Amino acid sequence: MKHDVIIIHADQHRQDCLGAYGNPEIKTPHMDRLAADGVLFGNHYCPYPVCTPSRYSLLTGVYASVHRGLSNHCTLPAGMPTFAKALRAAGYRTAAVGKMHFTPTHLDAGFDTLVLAEQDGPGRFDDDYHRFLREQNTLDGIDLYDQRREYRVNAPKAYFDCFGAQPSDLPLELHSTTYITEKALEQMDRFQPDGGNLLMAGYIKPHHPFDPPEPYASLYDPKSLALLPGHTAAVADEDKGWGYFDNEKLDPDRLRVVMAMYYGTLTHIDDGVGRIIQKLKDQGRYDNALVIYTSDHGDYLGYRHLLLKGGPMYEPLARIPLIIKYPASWKKTGRDDNLSSNIDVARTILSVCGAAHPPSMQGFDLTQDERRRVVVCENTRSFSNRSQNSHMVRGKTHKLLLSPGPDGCRLFDLANDPLETRDLARDPASKGIIAELKELLLEEMLTNGNSHPHTDVNAPVVNGKTPRQIDREREAMIAYMMKKSSVKPL
Repeated sequence: MKHDVIIIHADQHRQDCLGAYGNPEIKTPHMDRLAADGVLFGNHYCPYPVCTPSRYSLLTGVYASVHRGLSNHCTLPAGMPTFAKALRAAGYRTAAVGKMHFTPTHLDAGFDTLVLAEQDGPGRFDDDYHRFLREQNTLDGIDLYDQRREYRVNAPKAYFDCFGAQPSDLPLELHSTTYITEKALEQMDRFQPDGGNLLMAGYIKPHHPFDPPEPYASLYDPKSLALLPGHTAAVADEDKGWGYFDNEKLDPDRLRVVMAMYYGTLTHIDDGVGRIIQKLKDQGRYDNALVIYTSDHGDYLGYRHLLLKGGPMYEPLARIPLIIKYPASWKKTGRDDNLSSNIDVARTILSVCGAAHPPSMQGFDLTQDERRRVVVCENTRSFSNRSQNSHMVRGKTHKLLLSPGPDGCRLFDLANDPLETRDLARDPASKGIIAELKELLLEEMLTNGNSHPHTDVNAPVVNGKTPRQIDREREAMIAYMMKKSSVKPL
């Protein structure tokens, strides 16, 4: 009997915002129980701290410089293997629900069924969720002006003052998290009876705006929350210039409101995870299922007085949760503190399912004893009028940040300085460590391919629509959003 595979993927979930990782204030009982049934990975990292590149690396098991999806508007090259394609070829029913962040929106990445809830780019105009909201004669207005630049320039002052942290303008039943959970449960009703089902549920949240619906918006009292480790009173000179909001104004009171809303979105997701797990149990599938929870990248959430993402690959941005609940026959539980990366997930899935992994996959099989010596995170993008082409390479004890410019080499001893407060790069005693990490980085990235972004809006899609059909539907959705939104685009 084939295993069922459930992948639950959040957006912008930093590792320490989960009860299983030791956060005493956040309420995530369902994910905590999943971790107790499986393996919790303590030193797990994203391969690229941006949505689409990271997601493509999860699917393909290769670095972004190999699959060439280097921005949020990129396409996997034709013929690029994914774990979904491999399982489909092995007879699995493959479906994805929620946020995928593909270009084109319905790209065939190995999922025969796509029920999408997108946020950024053209996906918002092409997806099922916003068509559903239109049928309800409503709109996710806060999300619209948070995500679409033409609306954001005219967003109300209150939005900027609260750093996008406010209760949703949608009721619970219409919120994207609820919608994604419901559509995942519907796909589970269509599972093949004897196993061999792949379902990926991609939640939009806790990605900004931090706008949980009630009752989650009121679940946490901001005044009672402790600031997370690494918060500083001001933005350091080397960190200035990055940011979606004005990080200089992120005082502790505002930050605690952001945290309360961020935590609320995660508890909302956790309740969805609980419903998915319960459905597996009700169907008698849980014991034989491979269940994975992870994210595409983290969030500074006050670390070094920063918020969101876009800057240096500090720990809260690069380190993400990974929970793997193996089929019961594998007898794997506990905590794994070996270094691991999301590029390891694809090969691990195929290993558990007894399917051969494509030779192109660079990741490790997390079921095996042989593990990586370093984790690498890439970032090649422009943000806030600053560009970077940088790498993070983390060994057992030390972490190196490399980027262009005279100050482009920074070294931290995570064993003794986990909050990255002391840069050791100019210490003569660090020369050997820096040289070793650079050599390991070179070894890890030797298989890099063409590093130019690849975008093909006419790549094969799942729904079979022609580009002109897509354009007409997109034009109608854009017109609806312009009419319905209380904030008018520039």
